[in-house]
Amino acid sequence: MAGSGEPRRPHGRGGHHGGGRRGGRHRLFDYGEMRLLVLSLIAEKPTYGYELIRMIEEKFGGSYAPSPGVIYPTLTWLDEAGYARIVEADGRKNYHITPEGEAFLAASRAALDEILSRAATGAAEGRGGRKDVPMPVMRGMENLRTALRLRLRNGGLDTEAEEKIAALLDDAARAIGQV
Repeated sequence: MAGSGEPRRPHGRGGHHGGGRRGGRHRLFDYGEMRLLVLSLIAEKPTYGYELIRMIEEKFGGSYAPSPGVIYPTLTWLDEAGYARIVEADGRKNYHITPEGEAFLAASRAALDEILSRAATGAAEGRGGRKDVPMPVMRGMENLRTALRLRLRNGGLDTEAEEKIAALLDDAARAIGQV
């Protein structure tokens, strides 16, 4: 890949999956879509994490705001991929798009347009483009998925941690069933 003119794709992932939803899963963003959205916002105006959360919430008409647990790993990935760079200013880490990031956005324009269309639809519907899942529920599901993924990625769990996590998930499932 290096020297081929194609954007780097670390960790065996990258790009997008055509905006589709594979396996019948209903997520607000598929793999890579949040990266594209964040990168497009950074291209419009270099900024920092919490400001990006506000910008995305505004883009979705207040119906969706990603958590810091979604934004900051996305920003780290964009930095590691070479699509964004950090510039320290006024005690903040502002992210700026790189030429590689601009090339990645240009190559992913169709997918980005689809994401932005969903954002516009979501703002109008108040549900982030999902007619069947309310945004507060979608946000909670995404936060849980991210927390689990990060916890499992950061090393093996001992038996006690496995049992605690399973019990928490079981309790949540029971509580949801009673609502």
